[in-house]
Amino acid sequence: MRQPWIHKFKTDFFFIIGPSFFVLAVIFLFQDFLSEIENKYSFYTWLFLIVFIDVAHVYATLFKTYFVKKEFEKRKKLLTVLPLLCFLIGFILFAFGSIIFWSFLAYVAVYHFIRQQYGFMRLYARQEEKTSLSVCIDNLAIYSSTGYPMLYWFLSSPRKFNWFVENEFFHFHNELILSIAFWIYISVFLIYIVYTLRYSLKRRFFNIPKNAIVLGTALSWYFGIVYFDNDLIFTLLNVVSHGIPYMALVYFKEIDGKTDLELGVLRYFKKYRGIVIYAAILLFIAFTEEFLWEIFVWNENITAINFSGWEFFAVPLLSVPQFTHYLLDGFIWKSGKN
Repeated sequence: MRQPWIHKFKTDFFFIIGPSFFVLAVIFLFQDFLSEIENKYSFYTWLFLIVFIDVAHVYATLFKTYFVKKEFEKRKKLLTVLPLLCFLIGFILFAFGSIIFWSFLAYVAVYHFIRQQYGFMRLYARQEEKTSLSVCIDNLAIYSSTGYPMLYWFLSSPRKFNWFVENEFFHFHNELILSIAFWIYISVFLIYIVYTLRYSLKRRFFNIPKNAIVLGTALSWYFGIVYFDNDLIFTLLNVVSHGIPYMALVYFKEIDGKTDLELGVLRYFKKYRGIVIYAAILLFIAFTEEFLWEIFVWNENITAINFSGWEFFAVPLLSVPQFTHYLLDGFIWKSGKN
């Protein structure tokens, strides 16, 4: 049996599986320099990590939906109604207070990040013989990899980092629940390891990408949230491990992996340095969005123009792409529909 790469070994390794491991290696090798980078080059780390990866990856969804005529026609109602619904929900929530709005969005974001790792695991397990036991163990492993660190965040002392804003998550410090959760977490992985080894020996095949995704997820979430209590480290592991694989998945499956007839006008992306153009478009849109956030909401660097009074409208509106991306991903990657 061949390894179930999504694209091929090199691209999967560098852009989908590798980012978690690469970032962890950088963190452990250059840990002493991270504080200096965080203090002296905070603008550039924000620009690269938040704008050029986190915000940019949101717009990669366009290349599977709104930019693809066939896909848009197939999901026209969903793609039209969902952004309007997201704006309406955001507007109502923001009317009750910014903390309510950002807390709600943070919980939705966490769910989205967890489900993406589940989705990659299922993609890499697509050729395996599925039984109720194997699916259950795989699911327990990937959800424990993400669920325990988040539970630790909720039930431990306040961390030195946030998802969006301070006090966005409900906190309840309880060492007993954390201790029980930790041993459940360890037990799940022991069961997963034993089952995987037994399955691999029986089939004489070890699924490298699936197990690498599970391991990379477990390591990046544990070290990013539990082991380290550092804003830059959390951002590095959270953003890079999530954003780059997503952008790569969209390009490899929806542009490079489609025929010219299926792509329509996007077929030119396969010819004229398509991946460069693809990345450039995402970076341009992301930078434009962040510029609008600066003008209408943050107003930290541009003081000549002040639209801060429009926050009640601007925040829900500017959050629509992000909110829509979180919800839309639950539909567009389902088996048989992509």
